[in-house]
Amino acid sequence: MAPIEHKFSVTYEIVTPESAEHGDTAEDGFIAENISLRDAIDEVGGVCDEHNGNCEWFTRYDYGTDYRTGARESRSLHVPDSVTNATRTRIGRLLGVRMSMR
Repeated sequence: MAPIEHKFSVTYEIVTPESAEHGDTAEDGFIAENISLRDAIDEVGGVCDEHNGNCEWFTRYDYGTDYRTGARESRSLHVPDSVTNATRTRIGRLLGVRMSMR
């Protein structure tokens, strides 16, 4: 029996000084959809800063900064619903995210 292949997604947000004044993003969308975990880790840059409480996604806030405009890009790796909680925790550790004890 072949192993289950989970498909991950990576999204981005760009915040400019102007959009931050309004508590919004200047731009957001998908970098990639339905990709392997290995490819998703590459797209997010390999290390993340935090997760939402249930490890549904992991975010890297310092993906890139345009110092001319002040625009900052963050990227998030989204975990498919089919992944178990234990595997979500392992993914978080792989990404260097400090995992809280429950």
